[in-house]
Amino acid sequence: MSTDTQNYRFLHTMIRVLDLEKSLDFYTRLLGMKELRKRDYPSGEFTLAFVGYGDETRDTVIELTHNWGQEEPYDLGSAFGHLAIGVPDIYATCEQLEAENVSIPRPPGPMKHGGSVIAFIEDPDGYKIELIEKK
Repeated sequence: MSTDTQNYRFLHTMIRVLDLEKSLDFYTRLLGMKELRKRDYPSGEFTLAFVGYGDETRDTVIELTHNWGQEEPYDLGSAFGHLAIGVPDIYATCEQLEAENVSIPRPPGPMKHGGSVIAFIEDPDGYKIELIEKK
């Protein structure tokens, strides 16, 4: 392949959300991301909101897509795995999220086969997010 890929960069991951305001609250207030931009597309009847921990020119972000007419939860399928976020104190983070009624299907603890301390939480649409303790 002759294409020079050294300046390629991973920009964002898009997930579809049923309730945009609930999802924005989850990612900004509970996980500490910033709402970077949000725009309505009336002719397509959808809204895009971008959230992340840093500026899009440097950091990878999440694109939340809200289709206006969607009334039923999305089928998350079996191919998508999870998003991952590094946190400094996984136990304190999970305590705070649990107090906000965030689903924690896998409580914090060491990986089964050794290695990192992890936990899995779910966002309002049921997307899995792995928390990995990074001190």
